Amino acid sequence: MLVGRATRLARFVEAHSKTYLATARLGVSTDTDDLTGRIIATSDAGSLSEGGVREALRGFTGTQMQRPPQYSAKHVGGERSYRKARRGEAVQLESVSVTVEHIEVVECRLPLVTFRAVVSPGTYVRALARDLGERLGMGAHLTSLRREAIGSLRVEDAVPLDRIAPAALIAPRTVLGDIPTVELGLEEQTAVSHGRAVKGATGQGGSDTVALVAGGELVAIARSQEGWLRPTVVLQTP
Repeated sequence: MLVGRATRLARFVEAHSKTYLATARLGVSTDTDDLTGRIIATSDAGSLSEGGVREALRGFTGTQMQRPPQYSAKHVGGERSYRKARRGEAVQLESVSVTVEHIEVVECRLPLVTFRAVVSPGTYVRALARDLGERLGMGAHLTSLRREAIGSLRVEDAVPLDRIAPAALIAPRTVLGDIPTVELGLEEQTAVSHGRAVKGATGQGGSDTVALVAGGELVAIARSQEGWLRPTVVLQTP
């Protein structure tokens, strides 16, 4: 959870890869691609083998086109897809490019298969379950889903609701991953905190987006343009 001025970093967090632990039920298709939906087709999963399931799942590794579930937050004609689907309207969603960085079987107790996947933003794990069934010649849907990580933020480091307090907060810089860092002097820090650009080079690797810090504290996110660092998100007040 981002709080206070750190909420301005949401788009940087959302850009990180996500890790999920999921379970798919093979042999049953639903209209939502998960267990909340209406069953629309069933198939006999008795002929499946664990080896075949593992091989099919490995085939999802890499970049591919994925058709989002019709019950999704995608916009269709200016309206959320799931709203149209709930009214019984036929929804045609265009496939989008997604990347599965890593995927592996955690447990296979057919017709249930539990897998862990590291995926790019915008990837629907429900659709992975659905497509797994299709590759195996039958339907499938997702029965459980748990996000284990987003970037460097991991669920085992999370704090229960009853322990949320100022002491539980982590430094905003932590959520930015590998964005290069530029250290500011006192005058530069003051200027940036007012939203003004300062002279400066790009960070390591020539990235045009850099984190501006002073004394270990995140001051702002800036874009490097023609020798200037122009703040786009300012966290530190003057």
